[in-house]
Amino acid sequence: MFDVSFTELMLVSVVALIVIGPERLPKVARTVGHLLGRAQRYVTDVKSDIQREIDLDEMNKLKKQMDDAAHSLQASMRETSASIQQPLTEARKSLEEASASVEGLVEQARREVDSGTSGSKPDTTAGSEPLPEPAPAPEAGVQGAPTGAEPAMAEPSGTRK
Repeated sequence: MFDVSFTELMLVSVVALIVIGPERLPKVARTVGHLLGRAQRYVTDVKSDIQREIDLDEMNKLKKQMDDAAHSLQASMRETSASIQQPLTEARKSLEEASASVEGLVEQARREVDSGTSGSKPDTTAGSEPLPEPAPAPEAGVQGAPTGAEPAMAEPSGTRK
């Protein structure tokens, strides 16, 4: 910082010794040392404050860049979501229309069947066979006794007596 040579320092110390005197010189030197230490600490604190401000400014710039990137990503995700949801919504709508159409056809067929069979027995000559009547439930009797309605069970092979 200052270009001070050894001879200049010696000259200043000799002048200080003559002006201040040998009794007060140690006390003055101590005070000057403390003042120089304070000045150095002050300069160091100012440097660190300036460095913190620079770092804070850089962090704010970085934060702003990250926020911009996040907003850009959110906008991109919204656009992608909208582009995906549109075909899905159209597909759902067409499925609902098809479902309503099928339900209408089923309802119409039921009405036709109900109106055609409301007063008459089913027509067995049209190529369709009537459904068989369900087998009667077995009556309460001896357990294990076969009834005519139960199917015969085949014995597994290899277990014959």
